[in-house]
Amino acid sequence: MSTLTSAPAEPGPSPLVVRTVALDDLGLPVTADPLPDPADLLGLLPGEAPLAWVRRGDGLVAWGELLRLEVAGPDRFAAAERAWREVLAHAVVRDEVGLPGTGPVAFGSFAFDDASPAGGVVVVPRVVVGRRGGRAWLTTLTQGATLEPVPDLRDVRARREAPLSPGPVAYADGALTARAWQSAVADAAGAIRAGRVDKVVLARDVRARTQRPVDVRWALDRLAQRYPSCWTFSVDGMFGATPELLVRSEKGLVTSRVLAGTIRRTGDDAADTARAAQLAHSSKDLEEHEYAVASVARALEPFCSSTNVPDVPFVLHLPNVLHLASDVTGVLTDPTGPDRHPSSLALAAALHPTAAVCGTPTAAARDLIAQVEQMDRGRYAGPVGWFGADGDGEWGIALRCAELSRDDRHDVRLFAGCGIVAASDPAAELAESEAKLVPLRDALGS
Repeated sequence: MSTLTSAPAEPGPSPLVVRTVALDDLGLPVTADPLPDPADLLGLLPGEAPLAWVRRGDGLVAWGELLRLEVAGPDRFAAAERAWREVLAHAVVRDEVGLPGTGPVAFGSFAFDDASPAGGVVVVPRVVVGRRGGRAWLTTLTQGATLEPVPDLRDVRARREAPLSPGPVAYADGALTARAWQSAVADAAGAIRAGRVDKVVLARDVRARTQRPVDVRWALDRLAQRYPSCWTFSVDGMFGATPELLVRSEKGLVTSRVLAGTIRRTGDDAADTARAAQLAHSSKDLEEHEYAVASVARALEPFCSSTNVPDVPFVLHLPNVLHLASDVTGVLTDPTGPDRHPSSLALAAALHPTAAVCGTPTAAARDLIAQVEQMDRGRYAGPVGWFGADGDGEWGIALRCAELSRDDRHDVRLFAGCGIVAASDPAAELAESEAKLVPLRDALGS
């Protein structure tokens, strides 16, 4: 099921008209690095419905809603791609840069579960600004027969009001209290020992109530600065910084960064070095990680002529936690064109849900999640990212994220998740979930 809306609607069919120009062509100062800081991209965003996908200062930011596609059900990924292809079939494109992320671009966010009423959404923005490897560009998207004037980014930035802090934040339990969530972990570990599943990932949500309305840009700025190795994102009220890349597809090459196995940092460098070594040799965490990597490798195999799966994971150091991480890569079987190999969204659909966000076996883990979590995850742990006209793009997983209420901008729902195996300890898993909530708590300013 899908719904396509245009803002504003125009009578009769109107082609998508797209133009991408290099920022140097806009009369801006010419430097080797025109947007050297993440804040330079994020500083262009308006407070209303910002769209972002930024890492280490590179990426895309966008605003304005030209088209909106809403989907639901198990067919939501395929429905979204069909509608995007229909839009592109009538597009007139002038791309003067020719890099990944130039030309027509759409942002998307999808529910974790097939039955979730959250479904999914794809937003085609009106303006996109991108940066990659020292090159920057601007894309305008309109509907009609003519190109609209290219906006002056100096004027855009000058007109933007600085984001305001949400002020004091009060936190409350989400679907389960901390004690009830520990009981859920114990039940899940018991189900694993009984042989019902090998691993399951349990989500935990916390409610935040802010004194002032939340300006998502406030959180994005802080996340991008404090977690530069993560992908900082904002799509349709979902925002956060994910260290996990579900899939990147670029010119026939596929990459997926898998995370599973976590330990909390202490803040002491020597102690954290010891903890990293402990994590790298933890049988419990290595078991959890092996399940996650194997699920990604299996999902990619039908689409790839070759894949590379690391023998051992590396330890990813984040300010709040340490993760076991593996970068799985592959070469698509026939990378000759968008009609000859799957798009990045199709690959994301094939990968979702991985063992890192659901568990294994998938069906049994999903059943156990529904039994013990007692909540609808919505778009938490679902794919979030962007894709272009050629199907290439980047999709992360909505982890370490928050969801801003559509009806009340003082109300935010924060999420974290933990992988549960037979040896999991409920108190330790609760502490891990608290560590994973730290980025969003700090981003809100508490």
